[in-house]
Amino acid sequence: MFASSAPPSPTVAAVLLPGERPSVEAAGSGCFAVVHRDSIVEAVRVVRERPVDAVLVSVHRCEPDYVEALGHLVRDFPGIPTVALVSRHDDSASETLLRLGASGVRQVVDVTSPTGWHRLRRVVGQPATRAVARIQGPLLDALGDLPLDARLFLEALVRLAPEAATVRLLAQRLTIRPSTLMSRFGRAGLPSPKNYLAAVRLLHAALLFETAGLSVADVAYRLEYSSPQSFGRHLRAMLGITASEFRRRFPFPTAMTHFVERMIQPYALIWREFHPLSAAGWERRGERRLATR
Repeated sequence: MFASSAPPSPTVAAVLLPGERPSVEAAGSGCFAVVHRDSIVEAVRVVRERPVDAVLVSVHRCEPDYVEALGHLVRDFPGIPTVALVSRHDDSASETLLRLGASGVRQVVDVTSPTGWHRLRRVVGQPATRAVARIQGPLLDALGDLPLDARLFLEALVRLAPEAATVRLLAQRLTIRPSTLMSRFGRAGLPSPKNYLAAVRLLHAALLFETAGLSVADVAYRLEYSSPQSFGRHLRAMLGITASEFRRRFPFPTAMTHFVERMIQPYALIWREFHPLSAAGWERRGERRLATR
């Protein structure tokens, strides 16, 4: 059996007035998690240190000194939407919105009406799945038709790789014993689950490196490495290069092609009959082999 774990709720870094916080928390209940900070500078630090799906900033907390920092956030992290929140109408809010627009903020949610809270949930409450889709698409296209559990395994591998740094953690999320998983890959003649997990984690690293505002250390911590040095050792073991070289030589399209050519295409026929999660699949294969003897 395997678990059909739902994707984690989106995380929103928020800079809000004290009176706005309870309402935003209530709006996000069951839809997104909020990490509150008291300044734009502190919110930027959150974006650098952990996966964040959106940044929510109250126009009533955007002092003129903060607008420049917000502009840097928008430019350095273009993949993370920055949303301005309006909870009351006054002259200062209108002026701030003009400054925010000039700094690059393109989305505004006005919660002075009931429909505003619904729009807030829609704007910042959708899970960020672009990274997963960009990896899963070419991978599954290269394999074609697959057994259901093989497809589910690969989808889970791509989705869980950023947070599951070891096969043991991956197997826990799939509710299968690590030894069973490794045995099935070995008997099929496939590279080990550890090798697949390590390679997919590098694909996520290549995607993160597309964001100019993320340093090598930021990417290392986003992918749950114990340190940037640990990330560097992983890259040297896998590819024989440094993290800076990886960033320069392996933009995501190159990294994806490298992965498909080395880890997918040579084993496509095996994957099309492989059952990594279903013992019944192994029993059927054994029956077919006995029938041909």
